Amino acid sequence: MKVPLRGLALAMAVILLSTAMPALAQDLASFEKRIKVETLDNGLTLIVMERPEAPVFSFFIHVDAGSTQELAGQTGLAHMFEHMAFKGTDIIGTTNYAEEKKALEKVEAAYRAYDLEKRRLANRDDAKIAQLEKAWKDAIAEADTFVVKNEFGEIVDREGGVGLNAFTSSDETGYFYSFPANRIELWAYLESERFLKPVMREFYKERDVVFEERRMRIESNPIGRLVEQFLASAFTAHPYGWAGIGWPSDLRSYSATDAQKFFDTYYVPSNMVVSVVGDVKADEVMQLAKSYFGRLPKAPKPEPLRTVEPPQTSERSVVLRDPSQPFYIEGYHRPSTYDPDDAVFAVISDLMTSGRTSRLYRSLVRDKKIAAAAAGFSGFPGEKYPNLFAFYAVPTPGHTPAEMQAAIREEIERIKTTDVTADELKMVKTRAKANLIRGLANNQGLAIQLATAQNRFGDWREVFRQVDYIDKVSAAAIRRVANATFVESNRTVGIVESTKMATAPAGGQ
Repeated sequence: MKVPLRGLALAMAVILLSTAMPALAQDLASFEKRIKVETLDNGLTLIVMERPEAPVFSFFIHVDAGSTQELAGQTGLAHMFEHMAFKGTDIIGTTNYAEEKKALEKVEAAYRAYDLEKRRLANRDDAKIAQLEKAWKDAIAEADTFVVKNEFGEIVDREGGVGLNAFTSSDETGYFYSFPANRIELWAYLESERFLKPVMREFYKERDVVFEERRMRIESNPIGRLVEQFLASAFTAHPYGWAGIGWPSDLRSYSATDAQKFFDTYYVPSNMVVSVVGDVKADEVMQLAKSYFGRLPKAPKPEPLRTVEPPQTSERSVVLRDPSQPFYIEGYHRPSTYDPDDAVFAVISDLMTSGRTSRLYRSLVRDKKIAAAAAGFSGFPGEKYPNLFAFYAVPTPGHTPAEMQAAIREEIERIKTTDVTADELKMVKTRAKANLIRGLANNQGLAIQLATAQNRFGDWREVFRQVDYIDKVSAAAIRRVANATFVESNRTVGIVESTKMATAPAGGQ
């Protein structure tokens, strides 16, 4: 009998995973033997996994602070400190720090005077503003004379480091790269130094860089502009509704002093987890960590966020009219990653939105051919707090956002009213296990997973437990969660309506 290709693929995947799962369980046991976790006296948690397959190691520093920790008027600061962390210390990146420090203090004093005058609402004196701005820029020029540009990165490169990078999200900030195994003490020195003695040098130049990033990603990008307004409409109270890169006025206002206050509050050892994976000895890394990272001053973990997004009670919509490609997105509020139904949302996301086998892709792109892309995501723009489950589609020429909406709603209704097939559910669970197995193979990826799980859940083993949670999801749970979540009163819609299409003559000429 001829086996359909889809059935054959499923059969092969099941065979592969059935042989892999005993090994996976073995891996968890062996991971527990090879992983050492210790919390230093100052509150910093260190995870070390010995993996001597190659003479290298990777690390990840997870800071439990992102754009949701910013204050009104200071959006974008979490991202700004990511930039500052590459600027060096009182030793790295300067020719004379004693003099540079004095110059930077002059910059801040001059900036405060200029900024306060610039923000005056009544009786503005433009001549005085120009004079204060010149004094500020002159102070910056003086401070710049002491800067050794990119010295931190050049040290990492020169000593064999690769992949020097960082990221900031709504929930967290992360720093990472890889080093030869014989550079473990240099790593401990460099990484502890830049969090022990950060210097806000070239701050305002980097602030301008971030402003240009905003212009590129949002102002010059119709989808970027739409998504910014979409989130601002979906979240009326919670910081998830703020632009992660920062609002334009904030990017022209906050100071290096503000950034230092953010750092002093959130970059404390009790709010950080450091993971090291590779050809290292756990005892040696722990000892080095105590010597170097143990210098970071002890401070209490920051208080949890107070604001909780209130329930949405009516549909909201945003329409952007622009001479560009039309676009459609709709999102529904869902609970945080700590909710018991988090795994159910993960399964729905895989079924509906992930890749070419997803229901949205097969329906809108492959079968109906009305969309060039159709997908979605759960946990937008973050996961730590109640967030959005979103679906989106890009119409093909001649098709409209209204058609995307109707087709997406059809698939949503189907998952609400009809049980997911056993084959589909098995395939999702198989993919989850396969993704975990693949994720274990890479030192850098593993370091990121371990530190994130440790900081977010208090236990790195949560990396493995996620698969177990998914494995227990039933068709009935999927219908229950879908019916509770995907309802009109819980929905926010965003549309890019192409003015080119609206004004084009008949025949599309």
